[in-house]
Amino acid sequence: MQKRNITDLKNRIEKVVINVGLGRTVRDEKFLEIVMRDLALITGQKPKTTLAKKSIANFKIRQGMVVGAVVTLRGAKMRDFLSRLVNIALPRTRDFRGLDAKSLDKNGNLTIGVKEHIVFPEISGEEVRNIFGFEITVVVKAKNRDEAIKLYKTLGFPIKI
Repeated sequence: MQKRNITDLKNRIEKVVINVGLGRTVRDEKFLEIVMRDLALITGQKPKTTLAKKSIANFKIRQGMVVGAVVTLRGAKMRDFLSRLVNIALPRTRDFRGLDAKSLDKNGNLTIGVKEHIVFPEISGEEVRNIFGFEITVVVKAKNRDEAIKLYKTLGFPIKI
């Protein structure tokens, strides 16, 4: 059996996508600015706004309105973010007992929901008025789900099976 190098495993993570939906606060311009600023602090990269594709009357959303923000990380920024996520943010999450293996899809991509953005050390808890949650998707290039689980375990992700 051939021994794998950890850098070989890191190269198999393609990207990390962080997605924030504005939800009920779609019309609040100030909240959008706060989300964009905090997301830029957390990721080290300016977020891109996402627009509504269709108008939905029940949600009072019109086509072209800003409904969220997204950041795609690759390379060094991705590795830095994953390191902070695994070593600092996840342990600071309330009632955290590990990531469930059900969070992985059939290709091995991991999706994590973070309810409070203040678990990241870049955000000071005292000055935060609005707390928002976001979704983190780690996209991997793995042959199957089991191989992806081995990759995550090697990188230090607390996955419980």
